[in-house]
Amino acid sequence: RGMAAAGGGGDAEWRRLPPRSLTEPALHAVEMHAGGEPLRVIPRLEALEEAAAAGLALLALRRHAAATQDRVRRALMHEPRGHGGMYGAVVVRGGAAADGADLAVLFLHGSGYSAMCGHAVLALGRFALDFGLVAAPQCPETAVRLRCPCGPVTAFVPWDGCRSGNPVRFHSVPAFAAATDVTVDVPGHGKVVVDISYGGTFYAFLSAEQLGLDVCSSKTRDLVSAASAVTEAVKEQFKLHHPESKDLAFIYGTILTDGKDAFSEEPTTNICVFADEQVDRSPTGSGVTARIALQYQKGLIQLNQSRTFRSSTTGSLFTGKAVKATKFGDYNAVVVEVSGEAFYTGTATFTLEEEDPLKYGFFFK
Repeated sequence: RGMAAAGGGGDAEWRRLPPRSLTEPALHAVEMHAGGEPLRVIPRLEALEEAAAAGLALLALRRHAAATQDRVRRALMHEPRGHGGMYGAVVVRGGAAADGADLAVLFLHGSGYSAMCGHAVLALGRFALDFGLVAAPQCPETAVRLRCPCGPVTAFVPWDGCRSGNPVRFHSVPAFAAATDVTVDVPGHGKVVVDISYGGTFYAFLSAEQLGLDVCSSKTRDLVSAASAVTEAVKEQFKLHHPESKDLAFIYGTILTDGKDAFSEEPTTNICVFADEQVDRSPTGSGVTARIALQYQKGLIQLNQSRTFRSSTTGSLFTGKAVKATKFGDYNAVVVEVSGEAFYTGTATFTLEEEDPLKYGFFFK
């Protein structure tokens, strides 16, 4: 009845909602997805824009957000407003954080703040154009410069003069294989051999077959448990090094593959389990970046050979290719181009009532 009223005659009544015993100002969001992985875009958070204007660079702003604004992440990522697979991005315009880019971005998930997120970059490229964050967009494609915690990333977005389109592609930060053929002892699975590669954040890679599983047919619960066990083993048994920042030297997750790493025209399937057992619904943009860097390092793929990656959870596809060889610290690295489709799913206004004992959300597995 209320919905019908809102459509005709009852607008004044709906404008009075929600009740005004609010803990915080209402939080506005643009809802998107890329490859099935959700993205809740928060177009602005005043406290973070003020901190950026006062001189905080993006990695420092990330620490500041975790220390002072984490209730916003919890409220929007966790239930009842979010869910176990929710992902978010806070847009920061101007100030030291953006550092000359069109926008800076902080990535949010169920248990914290990541350094890079490729599916989010695909979506944010469209968002930046459609919401006027790029000064002079060009037809038929516009470059959108984003400052991510891992560094500068450029998205290339179709633009027809009125609205953005698909597919979107982006060029990564330098990506590199950190270590290959590393033996780790995984409780419940014994010794397995993993590769560790960086695509804006670090992942462990191995075929699901090593764990007695099939990435295409095994139960997702079994894949998640095994991948998480690998992540924990790598954390304990391997020391990561990032050439620029200790803040970025952490293992973000494990990507289980079908083992088809040699170049082929056929898609290769994987599942990414990151953070606290969170499952990416997309093929994982930063994971595709890291996997291409790994295949290039192993001589399995050449520059500008495009590969297609399939998510085992939704069947969605991203493509990736190494477009430029470079150096990153002591590492031989590549810039990777990732391409995929991003779509809008809606807009939302979220409120937090003072007397709600669960106003900042709750999380369980």
